[in-house]
Parts: sequence; structure tokens; C-alpha cells
Amino acid sequence: MRILLTNDDGINAPGLQVLEAIARNLTNEENIFIIAPSGERSGVGHCVSYNAPTQIERISENRYSVSGYPADCVIAGIHHVMKDDPPSLILSGVNRGNNSAENVLYSGTIGAALEGALQGITSIALSQYLGPESKKMSNSFNPSITHGLNVIQKILDNDKHTDDDGYKVFYNVNFPPTENINGVAVVPQGLRPNTTFSVNPFTTQNGKEFLFFKGGNQHVQVSKKSDVAANLSGYISLTPMRADLTAFDRIADLEEFL
Repeated sequence: MRILLTNDDGINAPGLQVLEAIARNLTNEENIFIIAPSGERSGVGHCVSYNAPTQIERISENRYSVSGYPADCVIAGIHHVMKDDPPSLILSGVNRGNNSAENVLYSGTIGAALEGALQGITSIALSQYLGPESKKMSNSFNPSITHGLNVIQKILDNDKHTDDDGYKVFYNVNFPPTENINGVAVVPQGLRPNTTFSVNPFTTQNGKEFLFFKGGNQHVQVSKKSDVAANLSGYISLTPMRADLTAFDRIADLEEFL
């Protein structure tokens, strides 16, 4: 099995080192290719650099730095670095911070897995939820380190669907901010109430105005069965996803109205 590893935290991110260690338990080291952004690319979603060329630099054997975005890394891997023998698995992460609920829509970690699925390759995004307990751990990625391999193997053992008639499924995994793991919960994407992005405006002495964007409270409790609820209850969340954003529940109403 040939594996492409990427992330949105950058080529030198600790979470990518965690992911590389996990991948070594899945295949031989020569079959692992690390193709990651040259620096921090969090929050870029599924952005692709089609308006300008992207620089790719070979750092060492099977390790490449890309000037663009996580989705660029996936495309570069499939169609350039690994074009003669493409990957059969794409792993994106391990992200520093959760990609549960509405965070999914902003995440470059998710964007890479989404691109992998669009390219027809089994893809898994992995993220480490952070919280007060994380500061007490010897390594805030400990839940991912301990349980990442097992979760990936279970996904691969059950990834039997061909998706010939539509968008291929990819997988979103979030590890809770605790080392006391209660298990794995297969749950839908959630929504934290009243946690949209907002801004803090700032005006300099010479009158220039800047906006500092800020996210909402990541520990808002939600009552519904969801990725957020699972994570905050000590469960690893596993959410199967597709790129299809159609609101199927509204189609019949709109057809009748029109």
C-alpha cells in the first residue's frame, strides 16, 4: 500500500510527525510519501492554486514541501510525485485542533481529504481536539498517538463501497481532548450554536484599520448525537462524508413551489 501524507499545519508540524509514525505501521517506509504545505495553511478549506504556479521542493527522500494549499499537495502527489504509481490511501493531519461541526467547512485538513476522494482515493482526515486536559498531557497528541492506528485500520477494513454512481466517501476522525477514551462513535457532523466567526477591529495610529478574525467557543455543549457531543464526552468521532452539499430535504418543497 502506497500512502500520501499531508496536512494544513505545515511540513514541520508535530501532528504530521505523529501521522508519519502511524503510517509506518501500515506499510513500508519507502511507500510513504509526505507532501505538505511549506507553512501554516489552517482555515484554507478546499482552496486550489489554479491562478498561479505552485512551487514544489524535494526536501529528502519521499518528502516534499509545497508552496500552495493542502488540496494542492494531494493533486501534486497524485499527478506529479507519485504519478507512475499513485497512492491507494491519503491521510491528512494530524491537525492541531478539532475539525468537528462547522469547522469542517473551513479546514484545510478536511480539504485535502475531500480532494483525495474527488480523485477517487480512500482518504481520511484526522484531528486532535484540544482542551484543558491537553495541557496536562505529556504530549497533547497522545490520544491520536495511542488510538490513531486502530481507527485507521478499522476504517480500511470496512471501506468496501465503490461509489460508482456519485461522490466518493471520505472519513473525518476527531480524537477527544482526554486520554480517558470511551470508544469510537460513528456520528454525523454537528453544529455548535452561536459559534460563528467574528472580528476584532483594530485601528493604527495612522488611521489604517485591520480586522482580526476569531472563532467561537469550541467547548459549547450540544445535545444532539454529533461529532462535537462525542468528542466532549470522551469518544473518538468517526464521520463518513461526501463532497455533495445538496440539501435533499428541500428539493421536493422547491419543486412544488416552482
